Amino acid sequence: MQMSFPRFSALSFIIPLFLSSGCTHFSNDSWTGKDKVQHFAGSALLAAAGTAYGEHQGWNDAKSRSFGLLFSIGLGAGKELYDSREAGSGWSWKDFAWDIAGAAAGYGAYQAIHH
Repeated sequence: MQMSFPRFSALSFIIPLFLSSGCTHFSNDSWTGKDKVQHFAGSALLAAAGTAYGEHQGWNDAKSRSFGLLFSIGLGAGKELYDSREAGSGWSWKDFAWDIAGAAAGYGAYQAIHH
């Protein structure tokens, strides 16, 4: 029996997350820094790994791509949500932007290497 996953756009996942997140505070950070490289590289790796996982499961390209991108972006959003707690460093839209850019780059690099 093959499982069927409903198709969600990134916005249909992210917008409700933000509306219900209850972020306690936001970070006042810069666009550059060591942590931005870590967000970019980590998200790139996760997107490529998620896409590879989907391909190894026999999913079509669209499903593999969607899984890889949403896997990476979902973990990035979860990390920012964790940071937004009172004892954390605060939600950073800049970190999240680097997460999204990294996810797109990781997927692109995976596709360039494997196709």
